[in-house]
Amino acid sequence: MAVGASHTTVPREPGDSSGQPGRGGGGRWWPPTSPVTALALVLAALPLALLAAAARLGRHVRPSADEWCFLPVVRDQGIGGLVGKFYVTDNGRVGNGLLVGLYARFPVAGHQWYAALSALLVLAVLWALVALVLRRARQSSPRGLPLLVAATATAVFLLATPNTYKTLYWPAGSVSHTVAPVLACSAVLPALAAGTRRGRAAALAAAAVAGVFTGTLSEETSVVALVVLGGLLLFGRRLVTDRAWPFLRTWALIGAAGVVVGTAVLVTSPGSRHRRERFGAGTASVVAPDSLAASARGFAGIAESVLTTWQYAGVLAAGLLLGLLVRPSRTGTAVLRPCRPLPLACAGLLAVLVSGYLCTVITYPVFGPRVVTAARTWNDYLLLYVLVLAGLGALLGRALRRRAARSWTAVAVATAAALCAVSAAGLAPPLHRLGQDMGVRAGRWDRQDASLRAAAARGAEVAPYTPTPVAGMLEPFRDGGRRAWPARCVAEYYRLDAVTRSTRVP
Repeated sequence: MAVGASHTTVPREPGDSSGQPGRGGGGRWWPPTSPVTALALVLAALPLALLAAAARLGRHVRPSADEWCFLPVVRDQGIGGLVGKFYVTDNGRVGNGLLVGLYARFPVAGHQWYAALSALLVLAVLWALVALVLRRARQSSPRGLPLLVAATATAVFLLATPNTYKTLYWPAGSVSHTVAPVLACSAVLPALAAGTRRGRAAALAAAAVAGVFTGTLSEETSVVALVVLGGLLLFGRRLVTDRAWPFLRTWALIGAAGVVVGTAVLVTSPGSRHRRERFGAGTASVVAPDSLAASARGFAGIAESVLTTWQYAGVLAAGLLLGLLVRPSRTGTAVLRPCRPLPLACAGLLAVLVSGYLCTVITYPVFGPRVVTAARTWNDYLLLYVLVLAGLGALLGRALRRRAARSWTAVAVATAAALCAVSAAGLAPPLHRLGQDMGVRAGRWDRQDASLRAAAARGAEVAPYTPTPVAGMLEPFRDGGRRAWPARCVAEYYRLDAVTRSTRVP
């Protein structure tokens, strides 16, 4: 987006305290009832309705897989006990253990509320990010347009995945691969909002804390963060003004140093060593030529899956509307240099490709060929992909606004609006089908839960358990009873000595 100059006032959006409410860019008035504002709000209502429906379906979530093992630890030893277990035994992710402990502290209710709270977090971070980037680029937009971009990006990020359950509804997986990149992204907000010396100091402190926490939360998100921060250090001087460059350079260096420190805590932990030994995922296996080549083939398969998921076009369309409808403003301090679209677009796409491949490299020794189907591990870099798509759309809209005739601009606005609506509509049927499956599983799980609790209350030491899987989640006695994990954890959860395989739900 170019840094323009026109007598305008910026509309109020999250994170923007400047300007008078109600004025848009380019000297045009954007009253709350203007057609453009109405269009933005109507379009935003579609992904928001999807997210509200997805949040409501969270009432059907019940513990499964790893969570069977987390819940007894938190019940008996508290959150600190789970953090210690992660560090010493499981994987070294102490930040992960803290977040898991926070929802596991409220066993079933924590699982049921997780989807609503995490979706709200993603929406709030992306909404604030769009508004603050517009402010720093000295651009003003109609009311509701930043919300439209953020809501569309949030809905696509959470619901366009091949396995929405593991992305949004499975807290253990979501904490590691869905919430982790969002929390890392949130560290950008204080830097964008900083306008005073105290604000910049707070932004640097936030970058350090967020970096260390990210390093102890998710190896894949740490890789993405280091790629993005490294890109800012290499090319940031071409992005921001000379006055803003020293702060950006210091912020990126501190953030990268924090990620390195947190990652060092993780990889040197006993839990991380145990995990690498368990999967045979040592340093040599990660950088072995065969592993690197297999990772490249795996990432190509992932890229094909993502690029053929047409709902992502809705994010591009929302960005296109943003580029078409924003206008330059004199309000605020110039931070970004005049836009050079092609280098900026290439840098964004390169960051996605590099971070995506590196994430595949470090996960391949654990998952092997299944890395192509372990869709939850893609989310660490898919958030960056979604943001880059929105940016590409904005750059394209900016080019059309400057070069195309007004009639063609109107056609572009109508086309982008239709694509936003169709994209949101395309996400609804899979969500509905998943909700039905979750509802069935919740009913069976509740009946079995009551039966197991009653058996424990009678003093039984062993009770039957019937697997109740949903969306490919692991349950005890899968594969015809050949794989018992996590049956021992289920027994501990119900204070039994053991559970045996059953084929009939009580």
